[in-house]
Amino acid sequence: GRVKRLPGAIEGSCMQQGPAQGRKGADSRIHAMTSPAAARLYALVPCGGVGERAGTTGPKQYAPLAGRSLVSHTLAALRAVPRLTATLLVVSPHDAQAEALLPADALDRRWLARVGGATRAATVAAGLEALRERGAVDDDWVLVHDAARALLQPAWVDRLIDACEADPVGGLLALPVSDTLKRDDGEGRVRETVPRQGLWAAQTPQMFRLGLLQRALMQAGDRVTDEASAIEALGLRPRLVLGDADNLKITWPADFGLAERLLATR
Repeated sequence: GRVKRLPGAIEGSCMQQGPAQGRKGADSRIHAMTSPAAARLYALVPCGGVGERAGTTGPKQYAPLAGRSLVSHTLAALRAVPRLTATLLVVSPHDAQAEALLPADALDRRWLARVGGATRAATVAAGLEALRERGAVDDDWVLVHDAARALLQPAWVDRLIDACEADPVGGLLALPVSDTLKRDDGEGRVRETVPRQGLWAAQTPQMFRLGLLQRALMQAGDRVTDEASAIEALGLRPRLVLGDADNLKITWPADFGLAERLLATR
């Protein structure tokens, strides 16, 4: 996950930064929306990558994991969250495998959008527009989740919703960094040790209002690697919600074996 330097988090399962300096009242302006009870919640799964680092013969999201495709596990976990109105899977316009490799009970075909872009940010932005075409509005919540985080548990999603549905900004699952971090010098040697105090590893889902996230991504462009970064660029401070170490992003070949072992313990 992306590592965030966010000092001053409050101890506990839900953690939030203090008010952003220089943006007094920003949160209250964002909060001038419909009540949390009126807003619907949607999941959006960007699934347009090729997974080159995973060493698979095709797109990583369709690689087999414990008897079915990796993304099938992801979709099953989201489907088990009753508060989600629907889950939109966003794939490349040239994807020829989604319908063939995903069983009918894994995804309602009406919620398959072939509008993925060249980057994650572009894919999410296109997915937000596809949600609008399916009836979503500015004040609805969108939970963006990596297709490759296939070990997702419904309880983690519920924890995020509970922490953020009344929040003026939104938030994300994340874990405090426990490892000692080193920055290299570009030649394979340590340049410095990075203090880990206040550092968090970003996970997904990341939960924000559709209108706010759409505006943030439009302003940030393709340079951001997660949704929270785009929200931060507006001067807002997403809420940190304690994630789980098992919520790993399957990235490297060895990750598949680890994920299989973790799934076998459930």
